[in-house]
Order: sequence, then structure tokens, then C-alpha cells
Amino acid sequence: MSKEDDAELLDVAAAVYDALRTVRDPEKDASLEELNVIQEEGIKVTRFNHDKFLISIEFVPTVPHCSLATLIGLCMRVKLIRSLPYPFKADISIAPGTHNTEVDVNKQINDKERVAAALENPNLSRVVEECLVEQDY
Repeated sequence: MSKEDDAELLDVAAAVYDALRTVRDPEKDASLEELNVIQEEGIKVTRFNHDKFLISIEFVPTVPHCSLATLIGLCMRVKLIRSLPYPFKADISIAPGTHNTEVDVNKQINDKERVAAALENPNLSRVVEECLVEQDY
């Protein structure tokens, strides 16, 4: 891999972090960055093929029994879809050992059909929109 490729992957990772850091927690009046739910080290970018990126994101819920971890993952997915200008595949997951039901949550937030169904729910869609509104500081 060339230095240009490495630089491009780092730029994409930075863009992902910048997009996600302002997502609001559904319960707390704080961003995912402020709560350390996402960190730059948890974002890895590789090439999926010549024109598509594979973005792997690990996040850490604020508590091991967080009931909104799936919703947080859904918010992150929607934010990426709206923010990134290039084709990508996102693999969003809870950092190993940081949630009681991480396997189930990871399955839900990476299942296209479940994501689509969730976004068709007006109440859930409204909460996602609220989490994506950027606050002025």
C-alpha cells in the first residue's frame, strides 16, 4: 500500500469520527464523543474494493446493561449514510466485553432488514432525528 493510500484511509477515518462525534446520546444531554462512547482509536478503515471503503467502528456503551445500545448503533449508521460522500460498508459493533448482550446488539445493528424496519417506525425515526441534531456550544 502506498503512502497516498494510507493517507486516504486516515482521512476517511477522520471524516467518520468527525461525523459521529456529534451524535447525541438518546438519554443524556451529551454527545457520543463527550461520553467516550466513540473514540478515534475505535475506527478502522480499509479498502473493500477499488472504489469502496470498509469502515469498522467499535463503540463502548456508558454502562454494560445499556438498553439503548442498538439505538446508538442505528444513529451512527444513519449519520454515516448522510455524511459520507463515498461508497462504503460499515461494520458497527460494541467493543468486546463492554455490554451484557453485545452479540445480539451487534447482530441487530448490522442487519440491513432490521435497520430498514427500525427506520420505518415513526417513533424510532423521530428519536434518531433528535440524536442527529447538532448542538451549538
